[in-house]
Amino acid sequence: MAVRIEIREPAFDPLAELAAHQQALAARLAGRYGALASFVGTMRDHNDGDSVRGMRLEHYPGMTERELARLVDEAVERWSLLEALVLHRVGTLAPNDPIVLVAVWSGHRAAAFDACRWIMEALKSRAPFWKHETLPDGSRWVAKNTAG
Repeated sequence: MAVRIEIREPAFDPLAELAAHQQALAARLAGRYGALASFVGTMRDHNDGDSVRGMRLEHYPGMTERELARLVDEAVERWSLLEALVLHRVGTLAPNDPIVLVAVWSGHRAAAFDACRWIMEALKSRAPFWKHETLPDGSRWVAKNTAG
């Protein structure tokens, strides 16, 4: 079992990252998995009824990676996952930019769907990320995440 967790500032293409990861593990997982579930989160141009022009996403290096590793380990244990991938952006983002990619490989689709969603929801509520939005008339820190 190999888990890849990465926080990065440069933009990434989630589908290219997923394809490259899939290719890298193909030999090791050949015939072992029956499902791959993935989620890509992107930046919206609105939040809490306001237009949003951009966002700066900050994290606490070391602490954020440890929390992501803990929650992915929980998912691996709970759903007997074969592989997991979590990529998350920090820094300056614009609407439509991909922010996060979560992907899991499992023996069965129900476990893959459930684990992927659970990792994403846990990430939103537990990982220490802070959002600072740029609005047309100023800026603000986001106090809470939006519901699902």
